[in-house]
Amino acid sequence: MARNRIKTLREFNDSDLKDKLDDLKVDLAKLRSEGSKGTLKKDAGVIRWKRRDIARVLTIFNERAGRKNS
Repeated sequence: MARNRIKTLREFNDSDLKDKLDDLKVDLAKLRSEGSKGTLKKDAGVIRWKRRDIARVLTIFNERAGRKNS
């Protein structure tokens, strides 16, 4: 899966962004379980990028919530 750019994520509407966040969280949970079992080989660095992509999506949600309250 390709990395998510903030520019492309901003183009998503709220429902698509929520779906993207759910997918990222599921992927992260799978990677973490593989890591705890010891079966995570070359994808160990992917965990960092999944966490950062989740942070990007949450940042967009917070920015949009701030705009609605202003």
